[in-house]
Amino acid sequence: MRRVQAKYFFDNASTTSLHDEVYKTYCELLKTKFYNSDALYDASIEIQQMIEKSRLAIADTFSVSPDEVIFTSGASESNNLAIKGIAFKNQDKKHIITTKIEHSSVYHTCEQLEELFGYEITYLDVDEHGIIAIDDLKAALRQDTVLVSIMMVNNEVGSIQPIDAIKEIVKKNSHAYLHVDAVQALGKLPIDCKDIDCISFSAHKIHGLKGSGILIKKKHVPIAPLISAGQQEFGLRGGTSNAIVNILFAKTLRLALEAQKKYNGYLTELRHYMIEELEKIEGIEINSPREGVCHIVNFSYRSIPSEVMMNALNAKGVCVSAQSTCASKSGQPSRVLKAMKFDNERANSCIRVSFDEHNTKEEIDQVIIILKEICKRYGTI
Repeated sequence: MRRVQAKYFFDNASTTSLHDEVYKTYCELLKTKFYNSDALYDASIEIQQMIEKSRLAIADTFSVSPDEVIFTSGASESNNLAIKGIAFKNQDKKHIITTKIEHSSVYHTCEQLEELFGYEITYLDVDEHGIIAIDDLKAALRQDTVLVSIMMVNNEVGSIQPIDAIKEIVKKNSHAYLHVDAVQALGKLPIDCKDIDCISFSAHKIHGLKGSGILIKKKHVPIAPLISAGQQEFGLRGGTSNAIVNILFAKTLRLALEAQKKYNGYLTELRHYMIEELEKIEGIEINSPREGVCHIVNFSYRSIPSEVMMNALNAKGVCVSAQSTCASKSGQPSRVLKAMKFDNERANSCIRVSFDEHNTKEEIDQVIIILKEICKRYGTI
C-alpha cells in the first residue's frame, strides 16, 4: 500500500509534536541520568533531587503543595487513580456523578465501577452545545455521592464546562470530592485548582513526552493506590520512577504556559477562519459550540462516514480524527455527539480538526480545497 507523507497535521487534540527544548534536554539526560532514583548512592540522589525540583515547580505553578503532585504515565492513569482511588478508599458511599461526554478513561472507569463494584453512576445530560445544566448537577447530588468527575474541556467538540459554577454547587451542596479532567484545557485556558480535589493533566498534549502525566490530589483527599509496590509517589503509585520524564514535565508545562500567552489569540483566529471556510461548503454542519476552546473544530458531512472521510483526507496527506483517538476504532457513532442530541447519521460522519501554533491559514486553505474535492467525489449532498 502506498503511504503518503503527512503534509497537514490537524490532530493536535490527539497528540502534539515534541518541543525542541524538551527533546534536547531529554537526549542530554538520557545519556547520563539512567540511575534508579530510589537508590542511595550519590548519582541516584541527584536524580531524585531533580524530580523533586520539577515537582516543586509544578506545585508553584498551580499554587498547591509539592506533596499534592503525583507523577503518572499520563492522563488516563491519572483519571483512573483519582476515580477508582477515591471510590475504593470511601466505600461507605457508592454514588458517583459524571457526564455523558467524558473521555473514555473517565467514562469507562465509571462503567467498570458500576458493573464490577456495585457503584451507582449518574451520567449527566448535556445540551446541543455540549454543556451540562447546573440545576441537573445540583439535583443529582445525594448524601451518598462520593465523587463528581467532570471534564473542563471536551476532547471531541471543544465545549467548555462552567467549572467555577460546578465547584460552587458541589462544595455548597454535598461532601463529595470533585475531580476534573483538564487535559484539553492545559495551555489553552486559565486553570484555578482552588476547590478542585483532584485534577488530571497530560504532557503529550502540550508538546511533551508520551507516557507522562500528573494528578494533583489535595492533601485532604483519601485515595487507595492502584499500583501497590514501594514508597514512590507518597505510596500512591508504586514502581521505579520514570525519572527523566518526570523531570521534564516542569519544563514542558512552563513552555506550554508561555505559548498560551503568545499564541492563543492566533489559535482563536485559525478556529474562526476554519469554521467560516467550512460553512461555505454545502452540506457541512458544525458540531462544535461557537464559544468552544480555541483549538478544536468538529464538523459533519452526512453522506460520507467518518472513516471514509479520514481515509480520503489521509490519502492527500491530511491528518485529522473523528471521535477521540482512544475510541477511533470503535466503528460506533460518536457518543459525545449522540449526547448532544445529534442523530446517528451526523454522529457517524463527524471529523475533528485541531490546531497548534505551527498551523497556518494557508494550510487551512489547502485542506478546504481537498475537502471540497472529497465531498464532490464521494458525497451525495
